Amino acid sequence: MNFKSRLDEHYIFEKVAAAGSRLGIDTYVVGGFVRDLILGRPSKDIDITCVGSGISLAQEVAKSFDTHVPLSVFKNFGTAMLKLDDGELEFVGARRESYRLESRKPIVEDGTLEEDLERRDFTINAMAISLNGKDYGELIDPFDGIGDIKRKLIKTPLEPGITFSDDPLRMMRAVRFASQLNFDIDADTFFALAENAPRLQIISAERIIDELNKIIATPKPSYGFKLLFASKLLHEFFPEMVELQGVDSVDDKSHKDNFYHTLQVLDNVCPFTDNLWLRWAAIMHDIAKPATKRFNPKVGWTFHGHEDRGARMTPTIFRRLKLPMDERMKYVQKLVRLHLRPIALVKEEVTDSALRRLLFDAGDDIDDLMKLCRADITSKNDKKVKRYLENFARVEEKLKEVEGKDQIRNFQPPVSGEEIMGIFGLSPSKIIGEIKEEIKEAILEGKIQNNPEAARKLMFDIARDKGLAPVDHNSNHQENND
Repeated sequence: MNFKSRLDEHYIFEKVAAAGSRLGIDTYVVGGFVRDLILGRPSKDIDITCVGSGISLAQEVAKSFDTHVPLSVFKNFGTAMLKLDDGELEFVGARRESYRLESRKPIVEDGTLEEDLERRDFTINAMAISLNGKDYGELIDPFDGIGDIKRKLIKTPLEPGITFSDDPLRMMRAVRFASQLNFDIDADTFFALAENAPRLQIISAERIIDELNKIIATPKPSYGFKLLFASKLLHEFFPEMVELQGVDSVDDKSHKDNFYHTLQVLDNVCPFTDNLWLRWAAIMHDIAKPATKRFNPKVGWTFHGHEDRGARMTPTIFRRLKLPMDERMKYVQKLVRLHLRPIALVKEEVTDSALRRLLFDAGDDIDDLMKLCRADITSKNDKKVKRYLENFARVEEKLKEVEGKDQIRNFQPPVSGEEIMGIFGLSPSKIIGEIKEEIKEAILEGKIQNNPEAARKLMFDIARDKGLAPVDHNSNHQENND
């Protein structure tokens, strides 16, 4: 199988081939670019392997450009990288690897192309295309990667137990590629995942979460999570999610399986957002249900307070998984805490006050919160789902009406603490917060309008009740002059 015509579409391959010819070394494009070329997927980054010095080849290619091209050299790793306008070009010499049990860092030696391909993670990534004059464009596929692409199969080139024990991160990559490509995992390969799952402990949390986030970013991430769960990989780094699985029954009363419910919510939200952190909110929204599960003989199973408990769990889980602890974590935490609030509003008699409070608490994230809540409707009863969605549509209309009237979404107190201190001659103290809180409550309850005039009038009333009087600044000024 020859890909010369496809290579001719990109000028860089001719440059690499010419540079290799000048240096007298064989060169090949390998790995993900070849896989994606066969699959018809876009691929910006290109890996070049040569039987010789990858750094020397990169330097020779860089010299062939008329203008300066950024070149990074990593001598310790024997690699180099060229930054092009439309992607990156990485160079490395063909190598063979051996591993120690306690580390995923290999001992690297120079090797042949065949040895270089066999050390790769999966057959679909263990293909090369020649950039040499004698067979330019020819596919080199010693492990039938193209056959596995046709079979839609993730499979290791060598015995999978060795492949995964050597570098356990490849287990997460197996699930990630299966999720991204919608491929199956070969039976022997999957068995090796389960057998080697504990080896994931030698992998850093940062590497694991990078692969997990790529799974979450796929169109249907539940597939990847089911593979992680079945292989016991998920048990190694996300036990809180594993604990969601299972159904308890007492007196013929059961609750739903919250693991599979969570996956359905995650899938439900994906068509409406590429926001990774909204997807994380879907993953986390019921995370505290195991901790709050109780059986009540009258009503069955309850999970009272799971939204607040889940919000409190969020920073701990994010910290352990090496997820960001900044505004992104706080965003997820907020949506977890609020995810039941809109459901409580799907009633005809919902008050403007309740809507104002929801808008105030959600702020700019109200639209994402509503997406999460819609995704959370997972009943098998189609009529029930339809009724809930219609009710949510009414709530959203009411929210728009209240927001248009009261402008609560980005609520800022119309009277500041500095203004209160200046008017009443106060130093920073608890009473200032009390006045601001009463004004906020009055606005949210609809007792006054959300504007400075109404807020200041109420401020004077509240201050009078607390025994405060405005300071006569003119009098003070006159006394100072005297």
